[in-house]
Amino acid sequence: MRLLLIIATFLYISCKQEKHANIAKNIVSAKIEKETKKQSIINTLGKTIKTRFNTPNNFIRTEAANNSFANYLRELPLKNHGTEVKFYNGQIKPNYNVYTAVVDLPIGKKDLHQCADAVMRLRAEYLWKQKRYNDIHFNFTNGFRVDYHKYKEGNRVVVKGNKTYWIKKTSPSNTYKNFWNYMELIFTYAGTLSLSKELTSIKLEKIKIGDVLIQGGSPGHAVIVVDMCINPSTKEKAFLLAQSYMPAQETQILKNRAHSNNPWYSLNDIKNRIETPEWTFTVDDLKRFE
Repeated sequence: MRLLLIIATFLYISCKQEKHANIAKNIVSAKIEKETKKQSIINTLGKTIKTRFNTPNNFIRTEAANNSFANYLRELPLKNHGTEVKFYNGQIKPNYNVYTAVVDLPIGKKDLHQCADAVMRLRAEYLWKQKRYNDIHFNFTNGFRVDYHKYKEGNRVVVKGNKTYWIKKTSPSNTYKNFWNYMELIFTYAGTLSLSKELTSIKLEKIKIGDVLIQGGSPGHAVIVVDMCINPSTKEKAFLLAQSYMPAQETQILKNRAHSNNPWYSLNDIKNRIETPEWTFTVDDLKRFE
């Protein structure tokens, strides 16, 4: 009888311990699930950069005025999560761990919208929407400055050998189609070499949305900062990068291969180089539109 009592007591204690263990296990699982949701960077339903990409834990987005270039970039429309990048001819650029989202803007049907072109296009399109037409201008690789306000007045650029000049060609027009024709002219005769000379060098710690990592040359490359966040306590900054590439292709939000599910690039991780999926920049390659 005493033996049966001991066995029953042992079974009771064991069951109680198992119940407590299961309760503890469920609490831990709930905490892990909650933390996982909290840490999730990608919101697959988000339609803009701002709504698609959550900031890392303890970070907040930097401030940006509603009519600023920074806010324009942050609000760029994105194609549905999982969409693949298309080249100018409609073919697909397979995602070999290069990009995490595709900007939903048309790029034309010519092999023109490449790396520096995408950067210039974003800057010019922002200014065009702000009706700041006199601020839209880029230099050809030969140094010739091409102002949009002259183009919209009906003037056209003539390139003959080493000579480049304006002639009055057509009636004034400021339609989006005319603006896009201007941009394709810029895409044709400008590139990383000319753009790098137009921009102002910036120290990496001063980085802002709209800044450009650029190496001028042939080949060269350029990517643009499209969003930023900061940890208010530690002052650590992180940013998102976008690019086009060769051949001409849709603008894409780059992955950060150092962090598989987190495309944010942290300044704390950068020493002398910024490693992007298809190009390596140095800390001296950061420049800014003025």
